[in-house]
Amino acid sequence: MNPKLKNVIRFTVFLGIGIFFIWIFLRNLTPDQKKEIFNSMGNANYWWIALAIPLGILSHYARAMRWKMLIETMGYKPGNTNMFFAVITGYFANLALPRLGEVSRCSILTKYENVPFNKSFGTVITERALDFIIFLFLFFLNLALQAERLSGYINEKIYKPLQAKFHITYNLSGTLTILVVAFAVVGTLIFLIFRKQILANKMYLKIKEIVLGFVEGMKSLIKVRNLWLFGFYTFSIWALYLLMAYIVFFSIPASSGVGLDAGLAVLVFGSVGFMVVQGGIGIYPAIVAETLVLYGVASAQGYALGWLIWTSQNLTIVLVGIISLVLLPLLNNRKHVEVSVNP
Repeated sequence: MNPKLKNVIRFTVFLGIGIFFIWIFLRNLTPDQKKEIFNSMGNANYWWIALAIPLGILSHYARAMRWKMLIETMGYKPGNTNMFFAVITGYFANLALPRLGEVSRCSILTKYENVPFNKSFGTVITERALDFIIFLFLFFLNLALQAERLSGYINEKIYKPLQAKFHITYNLSGTLTILVVAFAVVGTLIFLIFRKQILANKMYLKIKEIVLGFVEGMKSLIKVRNLWLFGFYTFSIWALYLLMAYIVFFSIPASSGVGLDAGLAVLVFGSVGFMVVQGGIGIYPAIVAETLVLYGVASAQGYALGWLIWTSQNLTIVLVGIISLVLLPLLNNRKHVEVSVNP
């Protein structure tokens, strides 16, 4: 298939999925609830949203500096400006197509800093692997902190409706345990019987390659010159992610009194939305709305807040991304001229 046509199809599919999630959420709302969403967004205090934008920029800068430390383990010394522009351009590209950002930012380093593409791409895999570990930690930490709220929500929103619809009277948790054990046993038997075929399967080999790359990436962290500084950048990235979402809570009265634990829940569950749908379009506001129901925020107002957070984050990427694309060639051409004049 023609690569351009393939990209158009992928973009259309992801956009369609986003629109589908918007329709799914809005279809059960009353006209008053829909009106409340628009009123909440229209009457929001946008100064709080404006304050979230520099926090987002700082998080991207911290990521650029952390990535630079990984690049330096291979003997290269890229400039801070090019590192930041590469990262933000990558995020900008990812709004269009998944994984395009990783290719874009590595290409920028190849072009302007003479860092081989395959080497910089390896550090991106390392970075992604590390962030995934941190995400898993925050995910389970959030589950532990919100266990009581989540169990109540699942009971009210999922179990009771299923019980009423299908007249479930048996122990659901016991049944789930039996199903999990049965699935594990059957899966093990299938693997043992078809072991040779599975080990030769292309999908298995691809997964194995990803896992090995993950392990090698983690090993490369020991080569980082200053692990404390690397850890500080990593902490800063996630702390700023949390703050740039949480600070938007204060833009509407309904969520202004909600605690930082709600911000952590939105960060974690919202991140899942970005994983499921490219750019989180459509699904992110819905996840925020359902998450904030746990904290007493009405679904319509939570949905409005979700769109405000999503817009502030993506507006930051679009604006700074465009600026980066403009300044990259200008600043680097100027640097090249200065080197030529003063050899």
